[in-house]
Order: sequence, then C-alpha cells, then structure tokens
Amino acid sequence: MAEIKSLDIELAGCSNLSGKYCVARTAPPDHTLFYTLSGQGKLTTINKQYDLTPHTLAILPAKQAFAVSIAAKHWDIFWINLANSKRWEQAALSEAVVLENQQLEPLHLAMELLYSEPKDSLREGVMPILQHYLDLTFTTQILQEHLQNHTEDRLQGLFQEIEKRLQFDWSIDAMCKLVHYSPPHLHRLCKAKFAKSPMQQLIYLRMERSKNLLLNTQWPISHIANYVGYPNIFNFSKRFKKSVGVSPSEFRGRRGLFEI
Repeated sequence: MAEIKSLDIELAGCSNLSGKYCVARTAPPDHTLFYTLSGQGKLTTINKQYDLTPHTLAILPAKQAFAVSIAAKHWDIFWINLANSKRWEQAALSEAVVLENQQLEPLHLAMELLYSEPKDSLREGVMPILQHYLDLTFTTQILQEHLQNHTEDRLQGLFQEIEKRLQFDWSIDAMCKLVHYSPPHLHRLCKAKFAKSPMQQLIYLRMERSKNLLLNTQWPISHIANYVGYPNIFNFSKRFKKSVGVSPSEFRGRRGLFEI
C-alpha cells in the first residue's frame, strides 16, 4: 500500500492466527513490531523467551534473529515492519524489547481502515493516526525507562568485569568489544554515569584497589602495581601520586590519616 511507504513502513498487517504457526527470521532487514490483541504468542530470541499476552508490544530490531509462535488456541495480532532507516533509528535496539500494558487499539483500527477503505483520499486521512501512535511508541516513558535501565545494567556489568581483571591491558577497543558499544557511545554513557571517560573510570578503579591493598596487605608495591595493571612500578607510582597526592609508600606509611 503506497500510503504506508511515506512513513518508511515496508509492510504491515492484521492476523488472526490459530493451529500450528511459527515464523523465524535469522537476519531480518527491517524492524518488526508485534502487538497482541488477544490470545497468546511466544517470542524466542538468542538471549531470552517472552510470553506475548494481550496488550504487549514486542519491538524486534533489524538484523537480530527471532522466532514467534502461537502459545494458545489463537493469537490475534497486528504487525508492522519498519524500514531500517534513520526515521526509525529508535528501533535499532541492542536486543528485543517487550512492553506490557500498551494501549494501541486505535493503531489497530487505523490499520484496519487502511486495508478496507477503497478511497485513496480517506486512506490518506488515516496516516496521521498511524504516525501519531508509532511516534508515541518510541517516546513512551516505559520504553525510555527500559532502555535506561538496560544501559545502566550493561555499563555496570562492563566495569564489574574490569574490576575483576584490573591487571588486563584494557583499551577502549577492548571495552567496546565486551559491551558492544561504539567508542563515542561508550564515552557519552561513562561521562553521564561517572562524570569520567572510560579510561578515567578505569584509572579510578585501579587507584581505589591500590589504596585498599596498600592499607590492608603487606604486599610489595611492585606486586600491587602489577596486580592493578601497571607492570612498570615507576609508571604506577607516578599515576598514584597524581591521583592521590602522595606516593604509594607515603600513603602506606601514613595509614591512619587516610580513609578509603
């Protein structure tokens, strides 16, 4: 239908499904939305399974494998394939998202009108409704909170892993590979979360661990330096003094004056 192309919608439809039904995609070119009207479906991704119950909206990013199937006697849905374009870049999520309690029946009715109305002029009148509810989907507070929580979890997971391996020769590329972010994106997230760049946060964690070890162990300073990722003790001492204000040996010698 020509009208939907103006919204970068490749395909859309309403389906009343029953019996054995399963659709799987390994690398879909478009983003896919599934909204459950009644009945129940099941979504399977590489990482998780979801129950698609009434009023749930599944957002499936392009290029990511998924399978959907019926999980009850029937499954009534409408679905929309959004082009993987700049217009719908909000749908280019890191993984599938399923939102509950979404009231998208007006969008369903608009789609029904598009397919049943023979007059072009009347079909065009439905397009603002379609655009409104699609735009609303990607600006909803629920989606934004989900994405924010997911981002914070991934960022926290990254630096928890870094804390376990402070001796590793961490680079921005190594961090990005672990968390699947681009360098600019990782930098923005770290500045927002920690008020530091990724490398500054790494240095902070190394210095905090160093202070703890200096105060609570008898390890040689060279051993502590290696343990937190500085094979060269002179580089470690220089970095420590710049961050803490005194050398590692001075810090250890004045234990009672410092708090961690």
